[in-house]
Order: sequence, then C-alpha cells, then structure tokens
Amino acid sequence: MSLRKASESVVLDCMGVKEGESVLIIVDAGSRRIGESLYGVSRDAGAEAMLLEILERKLHGEEPPGPVAAAMKSACVVIAPTTKSLSHTDARREASKAGARIASMPGITEEMMERTMSGDYSKIAELSQRVAQALSGGKTARVVSPAGTDITMSIDGRDGHADTGMLREPGAFGNLPAGEAFVSPVEGFADGRIVIDGAMAGVKVLDEPITVTVEKGEVKDIQGGEAARQLSRMIEEARDRNARNLAELGIGTNERAGLSGSLLEVEKVLGTVHLAFGDNKSLGGDVKAPIHVDGVVLSPTLMIDGKAVIRDGKILL
Repeated sequence: MSLRKASESVVLDCMGVKEGESVLIIVDAGSRRIGESLYGVSRDAGAEAMLLEILERKLHGEEPPGPVAAAMKSACVVIAPTTKSLSHTDARREASKAGARIASMPGITEEMMERTMSGDYSKIAELSQRVAQALSGGKTARVVSPAGTDITMSIDGRDGHADTGMLREPGAFGNLPAGEAFVSPVEGFADGRIVIDGAMAGVKVLDEPITVTVEKGEVKDIQGGEAARQLSRMIEEARDRNARNLAELGIGTNERAGLSGSLLEVEKVLGTVHLAFGDNKSLGGDVKAPIHVDGVVLSPTLMIDGKAVIRDGKILL
C-alpha cells in the first residue's frame, strides 16, 4: 500500500470525510509528509482541508497552543499525526464534546502507515469489541508475563472500550492505526510489578526491560537501564503526583501490527498488553494529569476474575 492509498484509507474509510466538511490536519516537523498526503486526499474529496504545523510537544499529553485547540473544536474532522500524542489533552476532549471526529496518530511513520492501514478493519473491530465486552464485565484483572510482570488491579464498575478505527460518528475518537480494547483501572486499587519489554512511549530505544513497582495504584519505583531513567524523568518533569497513576489496561487486537519499536504500533500487536501511567480522564477515570505514557508487555497472560482472556500472548475469546 502506497502512502496515498494509506491516506485514502484514513480519510475516506475510517473518517468518512464528505464533500464540504472542514478537515484539520495537525502535524509537526517530523510528520510533514504524512500531513501533506492526508491534506491532498481530503482536498480531493471536496473537503475544506487545512494543514497546520505546530512545534513538537515535549511530552505525550501536553496541550497544543490555544489557537490550535480552538481550531480543533470548530472542525468537523481532526487528524493528528504528531510526534507526541494529543489524545489525552483538554483540547482533544473539548473538540470531541463539540462533535469533531478525531484520529490521533502519534509517532506514526510512512512505512508503518502504509503497512498497518491495509488491515481488515472489520475483523479488527469485531475482536476489539469482544475483548472490550470481557473487560466491562470484570471486577479484577491480573497480568503476568515471562519477563516478570505480575500485577493485579480492580476494574470493577469500569467500562471497556474498543478502538476499532471506524470514526464516522460525531464525537468519535480513536487511534489510527487502530486495534485495541482498553479499560481504566479503579484508582488506588492496583498492586504488583510491571516489566515493560515491548516498547515505551517517549523512549526511542528500549535498551533493557523497565521494571515498574506499583502500590495502591501509583508508581513507587522504576528500575532498569537508560530507558527506565527516561521514564522516570518524564514522570518527574510532569511535576504532578497524578502522573504516577496507573491509568490504563489495554490489549492489542491488530494482526498487521508488528514490533517496530513505535508505541503507537506495538501497543496494537495482537495479544500484547499495555499499561499506562498518568491521565485517565479520556478513558472513563477520574484522574487528570499532564502526561499519559504507555508501556507494552510481551507474551502476557491476562486473567479477568480468574479466567484467562489471554494466555502467553494468544487471545482466547
């Protein structure tokens, strides 16, 4: 699939852009070519297309400039292939409330976009919805892995959500490439150890696994090499205790996603689990933080109320 074809999949198939709609594409210097391709497809579809380049944010979840937030709120469609994620920002949440259809594509590359946007999104959507349903019906989740992860958390009363890639309704929001189901654990009710060995948001090279100790729903200790030190700095630089909150339990459902090293793709790899720290307001939780960063666990076993949903990286539903 060429970049043009991948852009058509995003704009026409996933977003359902129609003639006359306003489409805002937000990029930074690293994603300019992708933005230009998305802009071209939107323009050719008869949309009122706009391409806006911002300075790269320092952290995932950092707010965009005020004028950009205002533009997001007034657009019919927002597509954001930015280096740092705008997903967990007030700007994105307010734009969603205003009815904008939004696709966040943080850290995407041309090669990744060409490969992952060629997946069978009807199949991805069906599996994502089944996993989300299993999460919605659970009270307690436990994740273990060969690398040493062993963490238990409450998900009682929290709804599971499916990231299907079909963002055609007013207010719809998700990642592209899509392919995950996720839930926000109950604040204060998670204990154990997470060993991140797949990828870590904001970390280009995972030189060795990152071991995160969680007590009562908060990060208490981070151990490992340079990647672990980078995660520690990200949390410290947020200057907010809420950055330590265990914010998300997610499951990858996209069979076309691979271990590229990019969090956006690796967290979608079929049968992986990702766990995030920081903001969970966008996921149905109660914690607002200036950061949201995910780490991926490979070959996990996930048990919901003692029943295996994933065993050694294979989804059993």
